[in-house]
Parts: sequence; C-alpha cells; structure tokens
Amino acid sequence: MKHLLPPMLALLLAGCSHSPRPAAPAQVGVVPVVQQDVPLVREWIANLDGFVNAEIRPQVEGYVLRQAYREGSAVRRGQTLFEIDPRAFRAAADQARAALARDKAARDKARLDVDRFTPLAAQKAISQQELDNAAAALRQAQAAVDASQAALDKAALNVEWTRVASPIDGVAGIAKVQMGDLVNGTRVMTTVSTLNPIKAYFSATEQDYRDWARDWAKGGGKGSLELVLSDGTVYPRRGDPLLADRGIDPRTGTILVAGTFPNPDGLLRPGQFGKVRAAVALARGALLVPQRAIWDLQGTSQVAVVGRDNRVDIRVVQTGAKAGPLVVIEKGLNPGERVVVEGTQKVASGQLVAPVPGK
Repeated sequence: MKHLLPPMLALLLAGCSHSPRPAAPAQVGVVPVVQQDVPLVREWIANLDGFVNAEIRPQVEGYVLRQAYREGSAVRRGQTLFEIDPRAFRAAADQARAALARDKAARDKARLDVDRFTPLAAQKAISQQELDNAAAALRQAQAAVDASQAALDKAALNVEWTRVASPIDGVAGIAKVQMGDLVNGTRVMTTVSTLNPIKAYFSATEQDYRDWARDWAKGGGKGSLELVLSDGTVYPRRGDPLLADRGIDPRTGTILVAGTFPNPDGLLRPGQFGKVRAAVALARGALLVPQRAIWDLQGTSQVAVVGRDNRVDIRVVQTGAKAGPLVVIEKGLNPGERVVVEGTQKVASGQLVAPVPGK
C-alpha cells in the first residue's frame, strides 16, 4: 500500500528541488577609448578692463558749475562732461590781453625810434651809442610782447579748460564730484572707458605661453580666444591675442597676457571676471574619453573599464588636458577599450555587466 504525503509537505519538497534564479547583470552604457589628434585647450581666470581708461581730471582749479553728461552713457571725444566757473579765468585773460596791447605799443614806439635814429647815425647827427640803445630797447620791447602773448595764450587756455571734455570716445562712469565742489588737478571727476573692443587680462604659465606664442608669432591666433562668463555661458564672439607683458613674474612663474573681444552691445564691462580658453598645442594620437566617464576618489582619477568578458575593471588613470567634453588620458587606458559612461555608480571591480552603447 502506497503512502500518500500530506499536500503541504509535498509542496515544500517541490519548492526545495529548485535553486534560486541568479540576478541579471546590470546594464551600463559604454563608449570606446578614441585615439586621435586633438588641440590642447587651456583655461585661465580673466579680468575684463576697458581698452582705454581715461581718468577725467580738471586742468584748472575752480568750482564745478554743472555736470553736462548722463552717467553711464556713451560720450564722444571732445564732448563736455563738466563746466568749472570761468569768471576768474576770463578776467585773467582780459588782463593779459590788455598787457599785450600795452607792450605792443611800447614795441612800436621803439621801432619808430630805431627807424628815426638809423639815418641820423649815418649822418653823424647822433652818436652810434644812441642808435645801439634804441635797437636794444626795441629788442627788449619785442621780448615783452612775446611774454605777454604767451601769458594771453595761457590765460585763454585756462578759460578753455574750464570746459572739462572727454579725450576719447567711450562710456562715461558715475560722477565723483557734484555742483559746487572745489576741484583741482588731483581730483578725479569721472572715468571714460573704451569698451568696444574690451580687454581681458589673464596669467598664463610659462609653458602654456611658450606653446601658444609659437603660433602667435607666426601671425596666427586671430579668433583663437573663447570667453566663458561667470554664469558659465560662453560669450558668442571670439577674441584675439593682443599683448604679453615684458617678462615672467618670478613669484608665480606666470606671464600676464591680454586679449581683446568685440563688445558692440556693451554686455561686457570693466571689472567682470570670467575664464579665457585657448588651444595652446596639438596632441597627436591622444587617447580620449568623455569627462563623465571619470570620477575622483581620494585625489585619484578612476574609470570603469568593461573587458571582453563583460566584467568591470576599475582603473586609476592619469588625466591630461581637456578637449571640449573629452579628456586626454595620458596613462592607464589603451585604444579601443570600453569605458562606462552611464551607470558608473552601480558597478564594482569584477562585476559582470550588460554593456550597451552609451550616448
């Protein structure tokens, strides 16, 4: 007689006869390590400044009568910015004009004396000494006229200088004086800056400058500068190298370089900070991976490499310059190897994964 097992016991025994189903490999996005020639791009912190910055100072001392420009507006060369009370300078000019007229009258009389004495001296009607004295008096009178003319020119110039004008085309800043202030040559009244183009100053290392200057010296470099603004956006107009300082700063090992950027809309202003990028050299046969494939751990750069057996190998790599969204790998990878770009947070060394083409 067969023994029948209780239904519950039969179900338990049936369940024990099947082993647990293994978990499916994690799916990760991978891209191959690319080998190609790429320009090496460097990036420097930049400070913007006007192409020309003119500090407006008065050339005469006096009281400010009025401000003749709108702060922050564009001004033209020769445009009046301030007016200083001209009355004292006009009075001095009138006085100098009167002195000149007096000295001219004295000179004319001295000339008449010389003209009258010359034939008399020839006829021995007067002594030669009298003629010489008359000639000396004429020269002295002419010198007085010259001095008076110079004084009048200076007085007229002072009157003209009571109209404080812009020496350049540019944008005028906020006024630092107001009506009624007593000003002189030590007082800055405002600043006018030429903003189109605008300068960008940055400090490059000696090596970067040397690599960059080779192309620059050959007439290249036009349009080679890119400006990244403080909010991370890229300025739409590219810039040109302008100048490099006379020497390397021995304290930092850097050289101050200036570039210029077109600024027709006035978006860029002196004092702004940003970053300047430029290609300083060409790396031939460089190994490249996307920036997102690299992560930092305790000061080292690591990538996840998927081998032919679809197992993960976590490697320490040595990174180099950036080439857009890609990074040059100087050590640690080989051409054609697959690196994880999607799902790096869920892989471990030796793990079996299901690789798919990354985006």
